Amino acid sequence: MRYFTKEWYDEMQVSGYLAYHESLEEWEEELVSYREEGIDYEENYRRNLENMREDLLKFLPEPFHPYIYNGTISHGFPPQELREMAKQWEQEHEARLETINEDYSKHYQSIKDQLPAGAVQLMEQSLHDATVISLEKETEETLIIKLDCSKGFHYFTDIQLTFTGVTKAEIPENFSGARWLYNEIYLNEDRFELHVLFDSPMVEVEIVAQDVKIEVIGQ
Repeated sequence: MRYFTKEWYDEMQVSGYLAYHESLEEWEEELVSYREEGIDYEENYRRNLENMREDLLKFLPEPFHPYIYNGTISHGFPPQELREMAKQWEQEHEARLETINEDYSKHYQSIKDQLPAGAVQLMEQSLHDATVISLEKETEETLIIKLDCSKGFHYFTDIQLTFTGVTKAEIPENFSGARWLYNEIYLNEDRFELHVLFDSPMVEVEIVAQDVKIEVIGQ
Protein backbone atom coordinates (compact mmCIF):
# COMPACT_ATOMS: atom_id res chain seq x y z
CA MET A 1 0.00 0.00 0.00
CA ARG A 2 1.19 3.52 -0.83
CA TYR A 3 0.62 6.26 1.72
CA PHE A 4 1.95 9.69 0.72
CA THR A 5 0.78 9.89 -2.88
CA LYS A 6 -0.10 12.77 -5.18
CA GLU A 7 -3.79 12.06 -4.50
CA TRP A 8 -3.16 12.24 -0.73
CA TYR A 9 -1.37 15.56 -1.24
CA ASP A 10 -4.10 16.99 -3.50
CA GLU A 11 -6.75 16.21 -0.89
CA MET A 12 -4.70 18.13 1.69
CA GLN A 13 -4.76 21.16 -0.63
CA VAL A 14 -8.57 20.94 -0.73
CA SER A 15 -8.56 20.96 3.06
CA GLY A 16 -6.46 24.13 3.06
CA TYR A 17 -8.80 25.75 0.54
CA LEU A 18 -11.72 25.30 2.95
CA ALA A 19 -9.99 27.14 5.80
CA TYR A 20 -12.71 29.72 6.46
CA HIS A 21 -12.45 32.80 8.65
CA GLU A 22 -13.77 32.42 12.17
CA SER A 23 -15.82 35.62 12.02
CA LEU A 24 -17.19 38.18 9.60
CA GLU A 25 -14.90 40.76 11.19
CA GLU A 26 -11.83 38.67 10.32
CA TRP A 27 -13.00 38.39 6.72
CA GLU A 28 -13.60 42.15 6.45
CA GLU A 29 -10.12 42.82 7.85
CA GLU A 30 -8.57 40.56 5.22
CA LEU A 31 -10.56 42.27 2.47
CA VAL A 32 -9.17 45.61 3.65
CA SER A 33 -5.63 44.20 3.51
CA TYR A 34 -6.25 43.06 -0.09
CA ARG A 35 -7.23 46.60 -1.03
CA GLU A 36 -4.25 48.14 0.77
CA GLU A 37 -1.88 45.80 -1.07
CA GLY A 38 -3.54 46.53 -4.41
CA ILE A 39 -4.74 42.95 -4.89
CA ASP A 40 -7.94 42.33 -6.85
CA TYR A 41 -9.76 39.91 -4.53
CA GLU A 42 -12.35 38.85 -7.11
CA GLU A 43 -9.78 38.08 -9.79
CA ASN A 44 -7.53 36.30 -7.30
CA TYR A 45 -10.45 34.22 -6.04
CA ARG A 46 -11.62 33.35 -9.56
CA ARG A 47 -8.13 32.18 -10.55
CA ASN A 48 -7.67 30.07 -7.40
CA LEU A 49 -11.09 28.47 -7.82
CA GLU A 50 -10.35 27.60 -11.43
CA ASN A 51 -7.08 25.96 -10.38
CA MET A 52 -8.81 24.00 -7.60
CA ARG A 53 -12.12 23.15 -9.29
CA GLU A 54 -11.20 19.66 -10.50
CA ASP A 55 -9.87 18.54 -7.11
CA LEU A 56 -12.78 20.14 -5.24
CA LEU A 57 -15.25 18.14 -7.32
CA LYS A 58 -13.14 15.01 -6.90
CA PHE A 59 -12.66 15.05 -3.13
CA LEU A 60 -15.71 16.87 -1.78
CA PRO A 61 -19.10 15.06 -1.60
CA GLU A 62 -22.05 16.10 -3.77
CA PRO A 63 -23.68 18.56 -1.31
CA PHE A 64 -20.64 20.82 -1.93
CA HIS A 65 -20.93 20.72 -5.72
CA PRO A 66 -23.56 23.47 -6.20
CA TYR A 67 -21.28 25.86 -4.30
CA ILE A 68 -18.36 24.85 -6.53
CA TYR A 69 -20.34 25.31 -9.74
CA ASN A 70 -21.79 28.71 -8.77
CA GLY A 71 -18.42 29.94 -7.52
CA THR A 72 -19.31 30.52 -3.86
CA ILE A 73 -17.47 27.56 -2.27
CA SER A 74 -14.95 29.83 -0.55
CA HIS A 75 -16.10 33.29 -1.56
CA GLY A 76 -16.19 35.97 1.11
CA PHE A 77 -17.71 34.80 4.38
CA PRO A 78 -19.56 31.54 3.46
CA PRO A 79 -23.07 30.81 4.81
CA GLN A 80 -23.44 28.79 7.99
CA GLU A 81 -24.72 25.68 6.18
CA LEU A 82 -21.59 25.53 4.05
CA ARG A 83 -19.35 26.21 7.03
CA GLU A 84 -20.93 23.32 8.96
CA MET A 85 -20.49 20.95 6.00
CA ALA A 86 -16.87 22.00 5.66
CA LYS A 87 -16.25 21.50 9.38
CA GLN A 88 -17.68 17.97 9.23
CA TRP A 89 -15.64 17.07 6.14
CA GLU A 90 -12.49 18.50 7.70
CA GLN A 91 -12.94 16.38 10.84
CA GLU A 92 -13.31 13.26 8.70
CA HIS A 93 -10.31 14.26 6.60
CA GLU A 94 -8.13 14.78 9.67
CA ALA A 95 -9.17 11.36 10.97
CA ARG A 96 -8.14 9.80 7.65
CA LEU A 97 -4.78 11.56 7.76
CA GLU A 98 -4.16 10.37 11.31
CA THR A 99 -4.95 6.79 10.31
CA ILE A 100 -2.59 7.00 7.32
CA ASN A 101 0.23 8.39 9.48
CA GLU A 102 -0.28 5.71 12.14
CA ASP A 103 -0.42 2.91 9.57
CA TYR A 104 2.75 4.08 7.84
CA SER A 105 4.55 4.49 11.16
CA LYS A 106 3.70 0.88 12.05
CA HIS A 107 4.90 -0.27 8.63
CA TYR A 108 8.19 1.62 8.93
CA GLN A 109 8.92 0.34 12.42
CA SER A 110 8.26 -3.21 11.21
CA ILE A 111 11.01 -2.98 8.55
CA LYS A 112 13.44 -0.49 10.11
CA ASP A 113 15.85 -3.13 11.44
CA GLN A 114 16.12 -4.67 7.96
CA LEU A 115 17.09 -1.40 6.24
CA PRO A 116 20.69 -0.26 5.69
CA ALA A 117 21.87 2.53 7.97
CA GLY A 118 21.89 5.07 5.14
CA ALA A 119 18.24 4.40 4.34
CA VAL A 120 17.28 4.83 8.01
CA GLN A 121 19.19 8.14 8.11
CA LEU A 122 17.41 9.28 4.94
CA MET A 123 14.03 8.51 6.46
CA GLU A 124 14.65 10.00 9.90
CA GLN A 125 16.59 13.18 9.06
CA SER A 126 13.96 15.03 7.08
CA LEU A 127 14.61 16.18 3.51
CA HIS A 128 11.28 18.00 3.32
CA ASP A 129 11.63 21.19 1.22
CA ALA A 130 15.09 20.26 -0.03
CA THR A 131 15.58 21.30 -3.68
CA VAL A 132 17.19 19.17 -6.37
CA ILE A 133 20.46 20.66 -7.67
CA SER A 134 21.38 17.88 -10.06
CA LEU A 135 20.87 14.25 -10.93
CA GLU A 136 23.55 11.99 -12.33
CA LYS A 137 23.61 8.31 -13.25
CA GLU A 138 27.28 7.61 -12.61
CA THR A 139 27.06 3.94 -13.62
CA GLU A 140 24.24 1.56 -14.48
CA GLU A 141 23.74 0.84 -10.77
CA THR A 142 24.84 4.15 -9.20
CA LEU A 143 22.61 7.20 -8.96
CA ILE A 144 23.67 10.54 -7.46
CA ILE A 145 21.23 13.25 -6.39
CA LYS A 146 22.54 16.56 -5.06
CA LEU A 147 20.16 18.58 -2.89
CA ASP A 148 20.07 22.11 -1.51
CA CYS A 149 18.75 21.75 2.06
CA SER A 150 19.23 25.41 3.06
CA LYS A 151 15.44 25.91 3.31
CA GLY A 152 14.73 22.44 4.65
CA PHE A 153 14.35 20.89 8.09
CA HIS A 154 17.79 19.27 8.41
CA TYR A 155 21.41 19.69 7.22
CA PHE A 156 20.75 23.32 6.09
CA THR A 157 23.39 23.05 3.36
CA ASP A 158 24.02 21.05 0.19
CA ILE A 159 24.12 17.27 0.45
CA GLN A 160 24.69 14.36 -1.91
CA LEU A 161 22.70 11.13 -1.96
CA THR A 162 24.57 8.26 -3.60
CA PHE A 163 22.36 5.25 -4.30
CA THR A 164 24.19 2.01 -5.09
CA GLY A 165 22.93 -1.33 -6.33
CA VAL A 166 20.19 0.53 -8.21
CA THR A 167 17.82 -1.69 -10.19
CA LYS A 168 15.07 0.87 -10.80
CA ALA A 169 14.95 4.67 -10.97
CA GLU A 170 11.76 6.30 -12.21
CA ILE A 171 12.75 9.99 -12.31
CA PRO A 172 11.91 12.73 -14.85
CA GLU A 173 14.75 13.99 -17.06
CA ASN A 174 14.20 17.68 -16.29
CA PHE A 175 14.40 17.42 -12.53
CA SER A 176 16.57 20.31 -11.34
CA GLY A 177 14.65 22.64 -9.03
CA ALA A 178 12.15 19.99 -7.93
CA ARG A 179 11.23 20.24 -4.23
CA TRP A 180 11.28 17.16 -1.99
CA LEU A 181 7.96 16.86 -0.13
CA TYR A 182 7.28 13.46 1.43
CA ASN A 183 8.88 10.03 1.31
CA GLU A 184 8.11 6.44 2.25
CA ILE A 185 10.13 3.24 2.09
CA TYR A 186 9.54 -0.49 1.61
CA LEU A 187 11.52 -3.69 1.36
CA ASN A 188 11.99 -5.09 -2.13
CA GLU A 189 13.62 -8.52 -1.90
CA ASP A 190 17.27 -7.76 -0.90
CA ARG A 191 16.88 -4.02 -1.55
CA PHE A 192 14.81 -1.08 -0.37
CA GLU A 193 12.19 0.71 -2.44
CA LEU A 194 12.05 4.46 -1.89
CA HIS A 195 9.09 6.57 -3.02
CA VAL A 196 9.35 10.36 -2.93
CA LEU A 197 6.67 12.92 -3.77
CA PHE A 198 8.19 16.04 -5.36
CA ASP A 199 6.73 19.41 -6.28
CA SER A 200 7.70 21.61 -9.25
CA PRO A 201 7.09 19.34 -11.04
CA MET A 202 4.54 17.39 -9.00
CA VAL A 203 5.78 13.85 -9.53
CA GLU A 204 6.16 10.57 -7.66
CA VAL A 205 9.71 9.20 -7.89
CA GLU A 206 10.62 5.57 -7.24
CA ILE A 207 14.13 4.26 -6.58
CA VAL A 208 15.01 0.65 -5.82
CA ALA A 209 18.55 0.31 -4.45
CA GLN A 210 20.76 -1.76 -2.20
CA ASP A 211 22.22 1.13 -0.20
CA VAL A 212 22.40 4.93 0.01
CA LYS A 213 25.14 7.18 1.36
CA ILE A 214 24.42 10.74 2.55
CA GLU A 215 27.28 13.25 2.41
CA VAL A 216 27.37 16.93 3.30
CA ILE A 217 29.03 18.75 0.38
CA GLY A 218 28.17 22.38 1.17
CA GLN A 219 30.00 24.75 3.46
